Amino acid sequence: MASRVKRAYKFRFYPTPEQADLLNRTFGCVRKVYNLALEARTAAW
Repeated sequence: MASRVKRAYKFRFYPTPEQADLLNRTFGCVRKVYNLALEARTAAW
């Protein structure tokens, strides 16, 4: 049996101000959709 080598990589991301704004808006929308879905499932329960 051959052993596997597990590797991990760390990356650091330094967004430009435009990219940071887009990421903030995107994650804000994702959070809103998640919370709406969670509320719907809680109400259904």
